[in-house]
Amino acid sequence: MQHSTDRILTTHVGSLPRPDDLVAMMQERQAGRPVDRAALAARVRAAVAEVVARQCDIGIDIIADGEMSKVGFIPYINDRLEGFAPSDRPQGGSYWGASRDARAFPDYYDWVAKQPGTAGNVGATRWSCCGPVAYKGAQELATDIDNLTAALAGRRHVEAFMPSISPTNVEDWDYNDHYPNDDDYLEAIAEALREEYHRIVDAGLLLQIDDPALATNWLLYPDRDLATVRNWAARRVEVLNHALRDIPKEKIRYHTCYSINMGPRVHDMELKHIIDIMLRIKAGAFSFEAANPRHEHEWTLWADAGLPDDAVLIPGVITHSTTLVEHPELVAQRIERFASVVGRERVIAGGDCGFASFATSHEMHASIVWAKLAALVEGAHIASRHLWKKAA
Repeated sequence: MQHSTDRILTTHVGSLPRPDDLVAMMQERQAGRPVDRAALAARVRAAVAEVVARQCDIGIDIIADGEMSKVGFIPYINDRLEGFAPSDRPQGGSYWGASRDARAFPDYYDWVAKQPGTAGNVGATRWSCCGPVAYKGAQELATDIDNLTAALAGRRHVEAFMPSISPTNVEDWDYNDHYPNDDDYLEAIAEALREEYHRIVDAGLLLQIDDPALATNWLLYPDRDLATVRNWAARRVEVLNHALRDIPKEKIRYHTCYSINMGPRVHDMELKHIIDIMLRIKAGAFSFEAANPRHEHEWTLWADAGLPDDAVLIPGVITHSTTLVEHPELVAQRIERFASVVGRERVIAGGDCGFASFATSHEMHASIVWAKLAALVEGAHIASRHLWKKAA
């Protein structure tokens, strides 16, 4: 994994807005209506080429495919795992409807639940585990890798990464109707996902583990106390590390966040309550929210957090939690704060979260996303001039 050796490198969390025509095809597929598979595959490949080109043109250094092929950063995995089927228990309405914030702001979340397609309102049918879990997604993954590799050919970039979901999020998203207990279920998922993790790294890409559940469990399960959530998180980290065994840590980026909820956010878990557990993860980089107003102050914690000497931080310096486009000077200030506590070489500028975590829901207009990414790059240039004392 590259460090920012002579300038601040830039990246993002992975998910980017899909083209409208691709979204329409995915909506048809989600609704169970027939879709020309060859046409869909061709459009995904073209969309990957388009989104990679745009990232490179803007100046993003560490590139992804924008998750163009995935209907969502979690449910995509249902097509890649044996032992799952659509559940007869639909999960409609707001994903946040039972959260601590929903209890504090019921009128707001009642309103969100009535807005189909808005961020935080997934409106999706959950799946259930109804048999032994095993990986069957080799071909789909190979196609994703080939699309990204082809799109990168001849284009300026430093590295490329591919997100893959954590075992914890699959456990939380899909019901267990097969295994005798949650621990057996979690371990089975982790062992199956291990194949996807290895295949991504073996293809020469960085592996990003997407794990918002680690940070959101506290918010979404209001009847759990802090000690319970920390014990829960520690066990999930232990299982994740087992799934990542034998993969060099410098090939692994770990991402957690407070998900796509653009609500009040007053009950997010504070970083001070989870940072020690997060740093147990066998990863070479840690990506987290640092730009939204509930968490921007937490940068000071990293001075004494015990970040491993060979690890880097990918703090969010632009956020998905507001449509305001950050000023590049503010982006630079955020970068420089982190550089002041862990060193400039160990900071890569990133985002708080993905910008289109679910292909068929509206999170943020694409024009704003690309403006934010441009501000990210410009801010990194400003910070680099300051940190390396370069002439403008």
